[in-house]
Amino acid sequence: MSLTGNNNYFEDFKVGHVIEHARGKTMCENDNVGITMQVLNTADAHYNEDRVKDTFGKRLQFGGVTISMIIGMSMQDTGENALRELGLDKIRLKTSVFHGDTLYAYTEILDKTVVDQDSGEVRFKHWGVNQDKKIVFEGERRTLIKRKPV
Repeated sequence: MSLTGNNNYFEDFKVGHVIEHARGKTMCENDNVGITMQVLNTADAHYNEDRVKDTFGKRLQFGGVTISMIIGMSMQDTGENALRELGLDKIRLKTSVFHGDTLYAYTEILDKTVVDQDSGEVRFKHWGVNQDKKIVFEGERRTLIKRKPV
């Protein structure tokens, strides 16, 4: 099932459906260093090749960037008619991400609740995989979505 770019009102989401999002992203130096420095995360694992050569082997991607990339890649399909973000829960970083890894995003529609005549709440499970199909992130997001005009 693909909702890319259109027909993603509350009524269009079907509980149990899984969306394979169209975009992927190869992580690069800028993805890690720029944002990681802006949030003052100075952990050696993100910046110091020498310190991680005997553990991870190379510098790790900051987990916040991994989460943002996966959620971001899902937004064309799950956020175009979003009225408000209600929550992000059950966040798990499952596998390390390194510069050069390519990430892909998936979403399952877990639940839907009508809120009023104009909107409904949709609960999504988002997850991302790397080029080896290993899950790197999973989490649940609740969003208030516009209903189709009557």
